[in-house]
Amino acid sequence: MSGARLIKIIHCRAPLRVNDIGGWTDTWFSGEGKVLNVAVTPAVEVQVKVLSNPGRISRRVEVHAESYGERFRLDPDHPARDRHPLLQFAIAAIPIAGRFSLEVRIQSPVPAGISTGTSAAVAVALLGAMDLAAGGRRTPMQIASLAHIVETEKLKQQSGIQDQICAARGGISFIHMSNYPKAKVHRMRLAPDVWEELGRRLLLIYLGRPHRSSAIHEQVIALLERGGPQCRELDKLRDLADRARDRLRAGDLEGYGAVMIRNNECQRGLFPGLVSTEADEIIRLAKKWKASGWKVNGAGGKGGSLTLLAPADDELRQGLHREILALGRGIRPLPAALSPEGMRAWRSV
Repeated sequence: MSGARLIKIIHCRAPLRVNDIGGWTDTWFSGEGKVLNVAVTPAVEVQVKVLSNPGRISRRVEVHAESYGERFRLDPDHPARDRHPLLQFAIAAIPIAGRFSLEVRIQSPVPAGISTGTSAAVAVALLGAMDLAAGGRRTPMQIASLAHIVETEKLKQQSGIQDQICAARGGISFIHMSNYPKAKVHRMRLAPDVWEELGRRLLLIYLGRPHRSSAIHEQVIALLERGGPQCRELDKLRDLADRARDRLRAGDLEGYGAVMIRNNECQRGLFPGLVSTEADEIIRLAKKWKASGWKVNGAGGKGGSLTLLAPADDELRQGLHREILALGRGIRPLPAALSPEGMRAWRSV
């Protein structure tokens, strides 16, 4: 912007979510929910430049959505749904004075639509940066809550609470939702050897196309809504989150992998289309190479991604990796590492 003076630069990053045991129970139709999930890097990165606004123009926020190769301007006092509404309404959620303008850059490290809570991580990282730019008054959990409000109330989308919490808190979280959307979050403290072994064996597999299963999800939601909070399928999923927590506490990765498999089959039982043909191709290879666990990420459906708990033996793990790559069609492992840290915002020196 001509004549604008740079005031400060803010950075924020937030991890992604994988392997959500008990997913679907962190929703409005579940009432009570239990989920255990895992935060991984690479993280979503946001940079916010705060500049003066000498001309007092209304469209004073310039957004660079770098993963999409797009750039556009918006009025933060009047967000619109025409382009990237999540970004527009997240920016608008924390007001900035008219004497300031912003230049916002957002970079996601993974393909769009891979069912790893990427939109929640974008919202959390963006809100974390905006909050620090405005003075930094909110805790990570307050940022998570605000990100959830943006998705559900401003954008009128279906959203559980686990993805925003994972992005804000990081690590391995056991989330007990007592009454939607209120929840208590317990961070899992693993023995160092268990943490290292889990990080070495956890694989994130992209299934070759973005996740597009809204029609299937609406059918599943209608089914679960009719069953109510005491629906048998929701009870099973809550119980699996408890079991996954207990197995990790005991340092039992084989038992944790078995819970992953049971959760995957529970999702298939909800609706067969929640486990795609591509996911079943990966599962076939996982069985061949003696993997300990597998689960489609997020709600499941066509496209997206799958988490594997690879075999402990490196020779077997590498064989599994090679055969997954040989499938082609864009199916491939993505770089992922356990993230002990959640959302973090800081000001450039």
